[in-house]
Formats: sequence, C-alpha cells, structure tokens
Amino acid sequence: MARYIFITGGVVSSLGKGLMAASLAALLQARGYRVRIRKFDPYLNVDPGTMSPYQHGEVYVTDDGAETDLDLGHYERFTGVSARQSDNVTQGRIYQTIITKERRGDYLGATVQVIPHVTDEIKAFARADTEDLDFVLCEIGGTVGDIESLPFMEAIRQLHNDLGRGQSIFVHVTLVPYIAAAGELKTKPTQHSVRELTSLGIQPDILLCRCEQRLPDSERAKIALFCNVRPEAVIPALDAPSIYAVPEQYHAEGLDDEVLHAFGITDAPQPEMDRWVDIMDRYANPEGEVTIGVVGKYVGLPDAYKSLHEALVHGGLANRVKVHVKWIDAELFEQDDNDIAARLESMHGILVPGGFGVRGSEGKIAAVRFARERNVPFFGICLGMQMACIEGARNTAGIANASTTEFGETSEPVVGLITEWMAREGLQQRSADGDLGGTMRLGAYPAKLAPGSKVAGIYGAQDISERHRHRYEVNIGYRDALEKGGLLFSGLSPDGRLPEIVERPDHPWFIGVQFHPELKSKPFDPHPLFASFIQAAVRQSRLV
Repeated sequence: MARYIFITGGVVSSLGKGLMAASLAALLQARGYRVRIRKFDPYLNVDPGTMSPYQHGEVYVTDDGAETDLDLGHYERFTGVSARQSDNVTQGRIYQTIITKERRGDYLGATVQVIPHVTDEIKAFARADTEDLDFVLCEIGGTVGDIESLPFMEAIRQLHNDLGRGQSIFVHVTLVPYIAAAGELKTKPTQHSVRELTSLGIQPDILLCRCEQRLPDSERAKIALFCNVRPEAVIPALDAPSIYAVPEQYHAEGLDDEVLHAFGITDAPQPEMDRWVDIMDRYANPEGEVTIGVVGKYVGLPDAYKSLHEALVHGGLANRVKVHVKWIDAELFEQDDNDIAARLESMHGILVPGGFGVRGSEGKIAAVRFARERNVPFFGICLGMQMACIEGARNTAGIANASTTEFGETSEPVVGLITEWMAREGLQQRSADGDLGGTMRLGAYPAKLAPGSKVAGIYGAQDISERHRHRYEVNIGYRDALEKGGLLFSGLSPDGRLPEIVERPDHPWFIGVQFHPELKSKPFDPHPLFASFIQAAVRQSRLV
C-alpha cells in the first residue's frame, strides 16, 4: 500500500510548498521509489480554467485535458511523471460532486454535512488511482488557519488515522523570518503556526523552515522543543540560486533521510543525483548567453507564463547558455511604431505566447512582422501562431483584412471557431466525440509533420502528440493563399483539417505552433522546439 506524505504550509503563502513537494518527490524517485504528487486547492472554482492569470497565474493542462494548478507543472518538471485529472482537486469540484450526488438521491435522504460527506469525498480523491505507487505526496493549498482549508485539514487528519501506523506523515512548511533591526531570526511565527496545526489534530513530523539566514543549531533545537519534533526533523530551507538546485540542497540538509526515518525505512538506497548535478553544472557554468523577447499581455506577472519561462531555461540548459528573458508588453507596440525596433533590435529571439482576447493583438502582429523582416528567430505559441498567420495573410499573401473572429466580425476570418470556418467551407462538422466545436480544445492531440520540414527535423519524427488549450483555430481554407506567401503548413491534425504548425522555409528560424510545447519540457529533457529555438538564438547572437 502506498505511503502518504501530507504537506501543509503556515505563516504566509508563497513559501514554496509546491517546489518542496516536487523536490522531495524527485529525491524519493532518485532512490528508486515510485511517486505521484497531488494538489488540494481550497478555492470554490471547479478548476482554474476561468480564473484570471492575474489571480491565479498560468493554467497547467494535462494530457487528459484537465485544467489544473500551476504547481502540477513543477511536479511534472521535477519527476517526469505525467500529471492527470485525478492529481488536482478544488473544493469547488468536491462540492459540485456532492451536490450532484445529493440531487440524484445517492445519500438516501440523509442530511449532507461537511463531516462525513465532504471529508469522505476528499479522502476518496486522495486514495484514488494509487496502485503500484510507493509514495503519494499531497500538497494542501493555502495556509493553516484559512477557513477554506479546514475541510482538507480535517480530511487528512482522518486519513492519517484510517491508514494506520507508519503509513503517513505530516510535513509542515513554515517561515523563520530574519528581523534586520534586531539582527535575529525569529521562531515565534513557526511556533504559532504549529500550535494552530496541532489544534486541528495534526502533529507535524517534519518542519521545513524557509529562512533568509542560516538557521543555527540552537534555533533548530528551540523550534524542535516547542514544536514537539526531533531536532533533525527541523530542516532549514534557504533561497537557492535556481529552483533546480533545490533537490540537491534539501538532500544535503537531510530532508529525504528524515522522511524515510519518519516512516521507519532503514534500508533505502542512496539517491542517484547525477541528473541534478548535471543540470546545475549546465546552469552555473554557461558557455554563452542570449536574450529572448517575450511579447505578451500578462508580462507584469511572471507566474502567468511559468511553464514558458522554465521551458526557455531548459532550452538554455540544452545549449549550455544562460537565457535572459525580456518581458515586453505587446500594447507598447500599438502606441509607437518606432518603439518596436528600439525594443526588439537587441533580442536574439522573439517569442509571442498564448493568451485570450484582443488586447495587445496588433502589437503581437507587429512583433511577428519585425521578426520576419529582420530574420530574427521567431517562435509563436497558440495565439502567437494565429498572429503569425494573420501577419502573413496581411503582409505576404495580400489579404489586407485578415483577422480572427475572436476579436469581432471580419470579412477574412483567417482564424475562427472551427464551427465557423467549417460551415464557411461547406465541410461537415465533427461529431461530438471529437471534443471540438465551439468549446475549449484541451489535452493531448496527435499531429502529422510534413516530411522534410524544419519541424520534422527538429522532432526527428513525423508523428507527435502535444497539449492544447484554445478555442480558435487557423482556417485551413486559407492554406493555399498563406503558402503562396511563404508560410508553410508543416504540421496538421491526422485528418488534415486543423493546422498545428506553420513555418517559413526561407527564414533562419520561424515556427508557430497551435499547441503548448512548454507544458512538456523538463530540465533533464528539454522540449526539442525550445532547444532548437535557443540554438537559433545563439547563432543570431553571433550576428548581432
């Protein structure tokens, strides 16, 4: 039976519970154990799909089409284990499930209550699909004391008892702040956080203490005494130079050893850390550097493009170069044409990412044109590919009014809902099981690449599968016109109706993709498109 590690947080949010969970899972995996990580989110949205990036950051999409918390991206990047629908649940989904059951009469007239019905549903989620696993790590969103988190705290308290002795432990991530005026680290916030946790019936086995200064042994002993844990179970967690240094750092501080001790495991092999040593060697000892301009609309919030940023870093690791990411607000290019060259001339590559809505769209199109005309490596993702097609239609295919129906009525819908352009072309609409129509296209879909195309060479294959999250598609009816203008449709859905990849053969590196390759990139396995894009940026840096 799988052992469970319940991860909670205290004092403040953003302490890094997700990175801690991912790093611990990577360490256990490096010892030969089979792991999976799950996230319990306390908000009432059914999923983060309709939440603003400014509220929630990016929406991470799994192969099976779930819209999930961005922490699942960390889980995948650190372990290589593909996340799935059952790895993220919100309080909203828990309540939705319970209300559906109640309306259906599943409770046989019983009064539906938080205990036992809500907590039972949470426990069922935690225990589902855990066959053939050694460890299941469950991260509880929010902080101890949040009213929204109480059902989850009660559920894991119950589950700890249900599982029996030695089958589960609690790890609490907390803050030990440094007060500069006093010149001291303060342990009281951690003490109060643990007291709040124990008042809910949960005694942590391990404390991971986030701190800016080294945690002296005397302070570790003090925390252990007041919080009822072993001094060795008080693990200091200082800031790291890179998130990919965290597994090595936590191992050096004894986190994985202490977890195994808490479970009574004494015969575990030492972790194989070569993968992480190599990653940090590449990160710390680059042989060059490049600057990538990301022209988007959520540039004030890095979490909105979390996976994208990490994929660019991975591309740098693959080429042993440091990647500087310059975030540029697309709206700036709608105010002053002269600003485009001033901001983009120093870039070694230009990337236009995904997004929704008209804001900043003309600025993105202007950035595409700059990259095309100046022969700067260009990468368009999702909406970025659509903007590349509209730019090509307007400026190389002679379709002056080219646009997308997402932004309003247009006489030349180069991009639109699939139902719109299929009707326009007189094509039969796909059946309901095609998961298209006017709804979001989510999850992994196959594509076929054109033999001899640049992308086929990059992938080293002609059949690929990538993750999608979008409603609008490039209209296949414009293929001939766009290809005459130099924009090759080099990747299509298996039935040939949905453009998946476009490229310009006469350009050093110009590729647009309808999917989100950043979601599948990992530090130890960089996505081939990002590795190739950064390689092209390295070549560009030698020309500038």
